Amino acid sequence: MTVTRRSFGALAGAALALATFSGGALAADGFSPSKPIDFVIMAGKGGGADKMARLMQSIIEQEGLADRPVVPTNKSGGSGAEALVHMNGVNDPDHTIMVTLNSFFTTPLRQPGLGVDIMDFAPVARMAEDTFLLWVHKDEGIDSFDAFLGEAKARGNKWVMGGTGKNAEDNIITDFLNANYGLDIKYIPYKGGGEVAKQVAGRQITSSVNNPSEALGFFESGDLIPLVAFTDERLPMFPDVPTLKEVGGDFSYFMQRAVVGAPGMSDAAQAYYSDLFAKVYESAAWQDYKAKKSLMGDLMAGDALKAYWTTQRDRHEGILRASGAIN
Repeated sequence: MTVTRRSFGALAGAALALATFSGGALAADGFSPSKPIDFVIMAGKGGGADKMARLMQSIIEQEGLADRPVVPTNKSGGSGAEALVHMNGVNDPDHTIMVTLNSFFTTPLRQPGLGVDIMDFAPVARMAEDTFLLWVHKDEGIDSFDAFLGEAKARGNKWVMGGTGKNAEDNIITDFLNANYGLDIKYIPYKGGGEVAKQVAGRQITSSVNNPSEALGFFESGDLIPLVAFTDERLPMFPDVPTLKEVGGDFSYFMQRAVVGAPGMSDAAQAYYSDLFAKVYESAAWQDYKAKKSLMGDLMAGDALKAYWTTQRDRHEGILRASGAIN
């Protein structure tokens, strides 16, 4: 199974231009927030989504980009189901936005009873695609992917992988490793990537496939070691870490870091927020964060972002069916 990024370069550029130029005019003429903006985070505190949202909030505040405060609120229950249901039923969609990850695709597929259709959400801005690495504690004495495979196979289900959510990104990667390398890794879900990294650092679990931003502090302290990257090319931040493809695998996986508007958001409000987050994206602080946290991908908005969602939803449906997570 191969999971790779698709490029929507030309379409994304056209959508970005529309969001930035005509969007800005619409924002000025058609919509301006009249109260604080509810900024829902579809994950727990301390993880990559939480850190991203709070950084964007600080950029908006420090640079005076919004007419009203942006107020982050974590809703991590049910692998993002809590956030999706909340967004689906808000009374004021023009003042409600959300940071999403790939549970935006997987949770509605796994829980159709939620009544959530992601295509009803307003495509505000994809700010980046995040990356994944396989991490172990230094005291495991493992320094290569081959050594990991040998030890994980020997320990069977006593080898424990921690991740954010059930049948979401980290679970998908764990399922791939189990299915393709004859492993029996046990997967334990947590509410956020920050907690997962702490559990590996404290040796309460054996490994993780954390995003770089979530495990970076423990990497810098020397506690966690990255063994392989689930990317198409080596990450500049980790030049000595091979990709899975380099060590014989055929798999790469990326996670959207996007901002969406609640279903029912007006066109004028969507234009306002697309323009707002285009300014955040262009800021020195955001570009510095992208570089330091190994984030990839260009800004995407409007129809290009909806096309990306369609592709990713179809791809994740195939992955979940193959793993038995859905019928």
